[in-house]
Amino acid sequence: MEITHLQKLTVPVSDQDAAKSFYVDKLGFEVRTDTPMPMGDNLRWIEVAPKGAQTTLVLCTWLPDTPQIKNAMLETSNTDEAVAALREAGVSVDDPNPTPWGKQASFADPDGNTFILTDGGA
Repeated sequence: MEITHLQKLTVPVSDQDAAKSFYVDKLGFEVRTDTPMPMGDNLRWIEVAPKGAQTTLVLCTWLPDTPQIKNAMLETSNTDEAVAALREAGVSVDDPNPTPWGKQASFADPDGNTFILTDGGA
C-alpha cells in the first residue's frame, strides 16, 4: 500500500458563505471548487486551499456529527508576519511563541475550528 498525501480535510461549518469569506478574505486561501450539490437545498461543494497547496479544505454543512478541527497546523514562512497580517484582517490570533520546532501562533475560524500557524524553525 502506498499513501501519498492528504487530499482533502472536511471542516465543519455552520454557514458556507461566511466560512468561505473567512478562509478567502482573511486567510488568503483560494477557492478551488464552489458548485451546487444535488443532495439538498442550497448545499454546495466548496473547497478552499492556500495558493499552491496540494490539500484542500471542504467547507461542510451537511454532516452534522463531524467533529471540529483541532489544532491543524498551517505552515508559513514567517509566523510574526503572518500573525500581523491576520490581525490586520480582523482575525483574533495568539501571540507567536517560540518552540523547539519553530515559532507558533493559534487562532480559530468562526465555527471554532482551531489552527496553529508554524514556521517550522525557518
